[in-house]
Amino acid sequence: LLWYKLAKEALVTQGDCFLDRNISPLFDKVFKGNGEIHYNGYKWRRQRHFSINHLKNFGEGKRTLELHIQLESNFLYVPSVSTEKVQEEIDRVIGQSRQPCLSDRANMPYTEAVIHETQRLRSILPLNVPRLCNKDTYVGGYFIPQGTTLLVNLSSVLHDWTMWETPHRFNPQHFLDENGCFRKREAFYPFSVGRRMCLGEQLARMELFLFFTALLQRFSISPVPGQEVSFDTQGNVILGPKPFHICVKDR
Repeated sequence: LLWYKLAKEALVTQGDCFLDRNISPLFDKVFKGNGEIHYNGYKWRRQRHFSINHLKNFGEGKRTLELHIQLESNFLYVPSVSTEKVQEEIDRVIGQSRQPCLSDRANMPYTEAVIHETQRLRSILPLNVPRLCNKDTYVGGYFIPQGTTLLVNLSSVLHDWTMWETPHRFNPQHFLDENGCFRKREAFYPFSVGRRMCLGEQLARMELFLFFTALLQRFSISPVPGQEVSFDTQGNVILGPKPFHICVKDR
């Protein structure tokens, strides 16, 4: 499925119809019934509950978090991004005498907007994990029979021209209102949506904010003189930036 309207209809409005996963014989053999992402029913609910309660005790999402940080560093070169403005916000709210904390997020709308816009423009997981239709239904006027595997293109939602003012340009103003306050956007689906969305979403959001603000609190980042920065990504299922060089200086 492409674009926000159809994605919302399938994953939110009819979320219960597309709650199951298409269990692969290969994954079933490899994982032997363990793991949250590939299972359904009571087994899925039990494992998801356990995972959410214990997620902070494990390094879940470490690699994807690393990719997010790399992308944020990459986009600091974009002319529309004021690195100085982010650092001014950090200095005003946090200062240099303490480390960032989660309570600072509410007072740092521009920093939050930059982080969210990075996730929107370059999603590290462009395709949602496949869903299985558990009963006959209709999506967008099309008949979807029971047993159909549904694949939602999350990248198309994040670049939907009907939902974003400048869908293919890095623009933190997407997440700021006319008063400069942070605003949520309905079509912001970097972690998918619904009951089977990424269970590490809240932890990832917290860590992204803490890592990003701590980085710019202590260092200034700039491109290497004479080198052009590429914003292209690489990878298959999970995307990340192509290798690039930066200059990092103490503030």
